[in-house]
Amino acid sequence: MYRIDHTIRLLKAAAVDKKEFRNEETRPSAWTQFHCTQCGEANPLLITPYESGFPILSLYDGTMPKLKQEELLEHKALQHTHQSMLHVGALTVRDLPTLYFGTDCHKCNTPHICIFGYGEQQPGLEILEVSGVWQYAIR
Repeated sequence: MYRIDHTIRLLKAAAVDKKEFRNEETRPSAWTQFHCTQCGEANPLLITPYESGFPILSLYDGTMPKLKQEELLEHKALQHTHQSMLHVGALTVRDLPTLYFGTDCHKCNTPHICIFGYGEQQPGLEILEVSGVWQYAIR
């Protein structure tokens, strides 16, 4: 799991075995896997709430964005945030605080980005939703 420090573009979406986790399924971590877009190898994704990932806002906002907002919307990685939740960012996964991390296929080293949202969607309902995993290329 790593932070992406280069300008990138999204390529192909990878298949993810399970994308939504609720309440106890997130504790201590949510586990699923994605299948590399290059070689098809199954790769583990272990997401630990409040420990895994980096704010997605750091990729698309600021003076030197690393990923275009339009590209995130086009690939359906993120959606426009509801007006009442804009404090978590202009683009999110289900209006939840949204994070990302880079990961490489353990067989062929193809770089991928995992985007997910985690938080309390309503009282008593914690959701961790993996928006998806995409192969990416450095621009």
